[in-house]
Order: sequence, then C-alpha cells, then structure tokens
Amino acid sequence: MSTATGMAAGLNKGHIVTKRALAPRIAHRKGRAGKRVKMIRELIREVAGLAPYEKRICELLKVGHDKRALKVAKNKLGTHGRAKKKREDMANQLRKQRAAGVSEEKAKKKK
Repeated sequence: MSTATGMAAGLNKGHIVTKRALAPRIAHRKGRAGKRVKMIRELIREVAGLAPYEKRICELLKVGHDKRALKVAKNKLGTHGRAKKKREDMANQLRKQRAAGVSEEKAKKKK
C-alpha cells in the first residue's frame, strides 16, 4: 500500500493522514455461533441424537467407505462443501465414541 507524500501530483499525491483504528464491524462475525447457541446445540445433539442420514454416514465411515459417505451427505445437504463438513463432523463423532469406549473399558479393568 502506498503512502501519501503530501505532494499535489504523482502516484502518491495527496494530504498525509493517519489511519484511525476502527472497532471490528459486527457483520464480520456473521455465521459464527456464540457461546449460548453452541451450548444449546450441543445439548440438543445429546438429547436427540443423530438423524437417520447421519447414522448412515457413520456406518459408512466405520467400514471405510469415505467416498460413499460423502455422496450420501451431498445428496442430503445439497453442496459439496457442506457434505465435506458433515462427513468430518461425523468422523469426529466416531472418534469421540471410540475414545469414550476405550476410557470406559479402562475404568472397568481397574475395578
């Protein structure tokens, strides 16, 4: 970015000014979930569980059919980007379940 020289002519012509530091605009956080919304969504996910198509995606991921899982998600959600995000979410869900299962087994062995 070029700076002004104070000259009346040339590439960097114009009055020399200092940029003000403005607060970030609210529009820049559009689409990001706040703490309260995130907590409520987690609670609903715990109570309601997975949707049938999400369960199917999880089953496909368990047997290693990642591409098929992506296709199922894309058919349900409409776009490739949303499908990839959903597949990643379901993979994370499976990882959490496995981690919880392993920790439960360790707890049982200790008793």
